Amino acid sequence: MVSPGILLVDKPAGLTSHDVVARARRAFGTRKVGHAGTLDPMATGLLVIGMEGATRLLTYVVGADKTYEATIRLGQTTGTDDADGEILVQAPTDAWATVTGEAVSSGVAALTGEISQVPSAVSAIKVDGRRAYDRVRAGEDVVLAARNVTVSRFEVIARRPGEGVLDLDVIVDCSSGTYIRALARDLGAALGVGGHLTGLRRTRVGPFEVADAVALDALADARTLTPADAASRILPALTVSAEEARDLRHGKRLSDQAARLEGALAAAIDEEGVLVGIVERRGADLKSAMNMPGGAP
Repeated sequence: MVSPGILLVDKPAGLTSHDVVARARRAFGTRKVGHAGTLDPMATGLLVIGMEGATRLLTYVVGADKTYEATIRLGQTTGTDDADGEILVQAPTDAWATVTGEAVSSGVAALTGEISQVPSAVSAIKVDGRRAYDRVRAGEDVVLAARNVTVSRFEVIARRPGEGVLDLDVIVDCSSGTYIRALARDLGAALGVGGHLTGLRRTRVGPFEVADAVALDALADARTLTPADAASRILPALTVSAEEARDLRHGKRLSDQAARLEGALAAAIDEEGVLVGIVERRGADLKSAMNMPGGAP
């Protein structure tokens, strides 16, 4: 019997997030596996996977902020805003006259903070029940609605000129739902030379770091985070007594205990170190927002 837990995997390039989930299912012998936050096949890096009852925790991971290391190629526009797409436009030589270091810095600054971003058409966003990328592949013109996202850090750490292109190595801290491909596209458009993404690596999802992740070929020997450990990284931990744990598991409220929460949610952990579930305020009381099945540790 597989114990519930959270598994951190360093996804290699060339595989979908679903491929990684399928590998985890085979390695651990369970069908109940899910992930938080899709990575494109060309991308590498951190994939947060939940197994058994711990899949319920993924709800609280999906919306976490993230960190990416990426390479943006200025000078070329592709149909997918990344290196998997066909090059549609190559910037002419005279377009580079205004692409100074100051112009690049200004363009990056304009895409930092709270911004309105139109996601790439080749994305997993659903349009009338179908993935946008499926509609694009079927020959449809897809224009997605702009969304507000937060880019708290957009830093150029290296500039590497090439033949007719300029590669920028960048680090981005951003809110969930931010498309790094769209940042590459929009930076290139603002500079008048076009741009797309040639490399992407996710190094952080909320409190989880890729440095703690396991390689895909080492899944068989991987250790998972217990639900209690994972939940207490995601949310503040709240220790509850055996009686309180029993009440919460039975759907009862903890009367007049809302003041014990500093934020909106907390991970309720019993005196044995077992995750009871996620609790929230309800008036002056505390109640379960999610209960862990089977008293998983």
